[in-house]
Amino acid sequence: MIGRIEGRLLEKAPPHVLVDCNGVGYEVDVPMSTFYNLPHTGERVVLFTHLTVREDAHLLFGFGSASERALFRQLIKITGVGARMALSILSGMTVAELSQAVTLQETGRLVKVPGIGKKTAERLLLELKGKLGADIGVVGGVVRDEAQTDVLNALVALGYSDKEALLATKNMPAGASVSDGIKFALKALSKA
Repeated sequence: MIGRIEGRLLEKAPPHVLVDCNGVGYEVDVPMSTFYNLPHTGERVVLFTHLTVREDAHLLFGFGSASERALFRQLIKITGVGARMALSILSGMTVAELSQAVTLQETGRLVKVPGIGKKTAERLLLELKGKLGADIGVVGGVVRDEAQTDVLNALVALGYSDKEALLATKNMPAGASVSDGIKFALKALSKA
């Protein structure tokens, strides 16, 4: 019903903001990723919004980008994930980071978000698979086969960061086995 709000930012009190639209003040809940990018109070602000109507309240959620709002809408469709948990997820990771975690099926990145346990993280990964607008198996624009994904997961399990693991497997030969891929990646990491 209310898809976008443009007005003057009156108040900022995380996670709530108050936006004045021609004399009407709208209370909007925003994730911290949006909150940190808001202008100073008194300046103009534009938020993409999602209205939730419940028996006891009408809640308006605001986002700095359409992709954040789309992800929020995907998250609240999942059983057991409410609006507050979806805001927490968006506050803890960017859309790209969550998309990559889903692609690589990394529960470890999701359990770092407050309020997300291992079972919830597994359910999120399962239900979001193929729904974030990116093809599964595509990381950073590079199509990865199952062996390459297994190598990435092995490197992360060994303690390397996601970035290091992605860089180490960047030039991995296509069709390499998991063990050959790990050897290749470890050699690349030792040279770095």
